[in-house]
Amino acid sequence: MISDAFSTLNLATADLSTLRSYLLGLLVDHAYQEGNFTLSSGQPSSYYINGKQVTLSAPGALAIGRLFLSMLPQDTQAVAGLTLGADPLVTAVSLVSALENRPISALIIRKEAKGHGTQAYIEGPTLDKGAKVVVLEDVVTTGKSAMLAVERLRAVGYQVNHILALVDRQQGGKGLYESEGLDFQSLFLIEDIKKIYQNRK
Repeated sequence: MISDAFSTLNLATADLSTLRSYLLGLLVDHAYQEGNFTLSSGQPSSYYINGKQVTLSAPGALAIGRLFLSMLPQDTQAVAGLTLGADPLVTAVSLVSALENRPISALIIRKEAKGHGTQAYIEGPTLDKGAKVVVLEDVVTTGKSAMLAVERLRAVGYQVNHILALVDRQQGGKGLYESEGLDFQSLFLIEDIKKIYQNRK
């Protein structure tokens, strides 16, 4: 496996470039599959990325937390995302931010309002109106999942101007975000993963 080449790597202290290469190896080794799949958008696909195979692993979470934290604007007060894919991402970033003495809250956006109690869409600490929140996503296809998170956050008065993703499938998400005036960055493009996967065959 590609990630085995980094078996002695200290994920807590490794430089970000090395950490990025390690995370790419994890995605190729554990998350990427080829075959016949139907995506959550309903589109057919010849490949699938099961990001949770990496984002819910301890090494993957630490690498993602450090890399995403380095990409956040300095004035970020919280990271947020639509459940379930973004749950481990926002948790990892929040935990690493505390270790770096730069505490950033984690917010989880429900797909449907909670059916009891406060009936809220957003779970996590309550922030002041105008708080600056960055939306995180694991795999971006059409971009609609992250946009739903943006809309829910803006509806309660938070400022959302940035979206960060683990992988961009390059199927329209970036264009959607840019048309809405959102800054979008991804750690990897799908071609980064495919290139290594194909060369490994």
